[in-house]
Formats: sequence, C-alpha cells, structure tokens
Amino acid sequence: MPFARLSAATTPTAHIGLGLAAVGRPGYINLGREDDLPAVRSVDALRARTHELLDAAYAQGVRYFDVARSYGRSEEFLADWLNARPGIDDIVVGSKWGYTYTADWTTDAEQHEVKDHSAATYERQRAETAGLLCERLDLYQIHSVTPDSPALTDKELHAELAEAAAEGLTVGFSTSGAAQADAIRAALAVTVDGAPLFRTVQSTYNVLETSAGPALAEAQDAGLTVIVKEGMANGRLAGGHAPGPVKEIAEQTGLGADAVALAFVLRQPWAGVVLSGAATTHQLASNLHAAVVDLDDEQVARLDALAEDPRTYWERRGQLPWH
Repeated sequence: MPFARLSAATTPTAHIGLGLAAVGRPGYINLGREDDLPAVRSVDALRARTHELLDAAYAQGVRYFDVARSYGRSEEFLADWLNARPGIDDIVVGSKWGYTYTADWTTDAEQHEVKDHSAATYERQRAETAGLLCERLDLYQIHSVTPDSPALTDKELHAELAEAAAEGLTVGFSTSGAAQADAIRAALAVTVDGAPLFRTVQSTYNVLETSAGPALAEAQDAGLTVIVKEGMANGRLAGGHAPGPVKEIAEQTGLGADAVALAFVLRQPWAGVVLSGAATTHQLASNLHAAVVDLDDEQVARLDALAEDPRTYWERRGQLPWH
C-alpha cells in the first residue's frame, strides 16, 4: 500500500496531510476564507497559492496530498506542481470521484457541485483524473459516502473498483453527514470475491464531531488506513471562532487554537493521516505545530466536553455560506 511510505517517514509532520479543497476553487465554506485568499481569485492566482502551499508543506515534512474532482482545479494544480518536480517520489497522492464541480469558477453559483456515485460517473471521472495525475495517483476514493449511497450496493461498480485495485490503485471512500458511523460499517462489509474492497476511509472527526470515532477504530482494526478531514470544523475551531476552552488550552500551550484542535485528532490511536486545509503558508505552519502539542488528561476532558450532537453539527455545517 502507498501509505507504507508514510510509515517509514520519521518527521513528526509526515502524518499530517495537505488537502486542497480551500485553494483549488474560488468558493468554499471555510470561515474567514474571505481574508485568506487573494482579492482576485483568478485561476493563475490560486494556482500560484496552491504551489506555494505545496512547496511549504513538502519542505516541512508533509507527505500526503489530497484533492478531488469537485475541488475545482485542484488535481490540475497538483499535477502541474508534480510535473515540475519529477524528483519528488516519496509522497502519497489521493483524489476522489463522485462529485462534479459545477460552479464554473464563481463564488455565487446556485450549485457548486453535483453528487453521483454511479459506475458511469466513476468511469468518466477516473479518465479525467488519469489524464492529469497519470501514474502519480496512489489512492482513489468515493467522495462522501452516506448509508443510502448506491456505491455501497452497486456490484458493477465494485467490480470496476476491484479491477483498478488489482492494477495497483488503492481504493477508498470518504464519508459525511450525521450517520458517518453507519456508512463506515456498511463499507467495511463490501467485498469482491470474498475480499474487502476498501483499503482507506476518510471521515470528518474533530472536537465538535466525534461520532465516527468507534467506527473509525473498527476500520483501523480491519486494516484500513484512516484519513481525518475537517479537523478544524471548517474554521469553527480556529482563531477567533474557536470555543473558549480551545482558546484557553491554546494559551496554555503557547500555540494556536488550530494546533490544539488538530492535536486532539492526532492523539487518536486509529488516526493514520490528519488533513490540514490551510489556505496560507502561515496557517499551514501553525497547523503543523499540532505534531508537538502534548495534551494532558484534563485538557482532553475539556475538549471532549465540547462534542455536539452529530445532527446539530451537520445542520450547522450545511448552513455555512460559500465565500
């Protein structure tokens, strides 16, 4: 598996990845984003910002990079960066299919992405991803599986994914919504010719949303690599938006609220890779301090107490505006 490359890495930041959702397109739902990006969010401006982040991340030990078909031009930006640096061969690249980007490089589109987990969409988007990332793609994930997703029961799709896995591609899935745990357990039961289909799971887990934790532990026990996304709850755990206890612990550690939030995730024994969604190199540097935050039992208990009911959490997330 490609994640064996991370197991051999010795830098503290090797298990913090960089996700490009916030910089691969002009609009996204992260809080404070209006101040994070250039005033003019042209393709060239965000390409330059993405490359700046990738350079900084790699220099500081980050070795997993995460994109998706629906993250605007994120695959293209990452491919450009990789093509200009052919000597970089110690990273893991993951992308996702299942959503189509429909905002046409605007921030006020009526609909920014359309979900479709059919085999036809997989075939189309797999070809699109291959055209950009070619042999550099290590991991291909179904984007945002929920318990009712047809991707959990579509045998034709399973057969195509198993064929890709037999050719060397790692096959995984991501989850979203209040029933993440149910989706994870359903995906763990998917087999092709008696063998488990999925080798990775990417889920939302943070101080405010911990409901997937037990299922992610089961996934790790089953041999899957666990990738954690939205560790800062789309900005709700960063800077001035962070709850009081997070700010207080940040003050005690001398680091940022974002580092505390990500450290909370990193301490979970099943967390293989935790994603930073930084939009600036300053944010990235602050996020990476999570690797050296040592939370004590009292601090962890205070953070545990902040967990929300998952339905409340996902309702609030669904109301976040696209900036």
